[in-house]
Amino acid sequence: MSQYLVLTVMGADRTGSVSSLTKLASECGCNIVDSRMAIFGLEFTMIMLLNGTSKAISQIESKLPAVAVKRELITMMKRTSGYKHQEFTEHYQAEYAGIDQPGLLKAMTAFFAARNIDISSLKSEINPQTNQMNAAIQIALTKETTIEALEKDYFDLCDQIDVQGTITKVNSNFL
Repeated sequence: MSQYLVLTVMGADRTGSVSSLTKLASECGCNIVDSRMAIFGLEFTMIMLLNGTSKAISQIESKLPAVAVKRELITMMKRTSGYKHQEFTEHYQAEYAGIDQPGLLKAMTAFFAARNIDISSLKSEINPQTNQMNAAIQIALTKETTIEALEKDYFDLCDQIDVQGTITKVNSNFL
């Protein structure tokens, strides 16, 4: 029976860290089901969803601390289950951009939470030279939520907080 492990890693951005982690997963017999990696300042962070046999998951759990010490990484692991299947009708990306101001991201995430819309991905950036910010939030709509009603409310919110916003349909096969 397949088991799952979420692995989060953070440390100094140094060449070879991602390679060491993916090599360890492979050597332990784990499959990388999903992964994300990003650089924040001088730090890198990576999150992976691994699956494998009970033996493979136990093996990576026991071997990861030594790799983390050698590479000077902070790690966190949590066993989980596979993806939960939900009946989504369509996937969308809500984007917005404007002058950065406190509370923008809070307002946007609260907007979707108040409507019981799950956020599947979020990316937000600020250009420190121009104070311009932009963000992309990927969402999945259930049959109960129509895009027409959501768009109207979303554009009203964008006007209220003085940002430019768009909502576009995205390919649900790769989110």
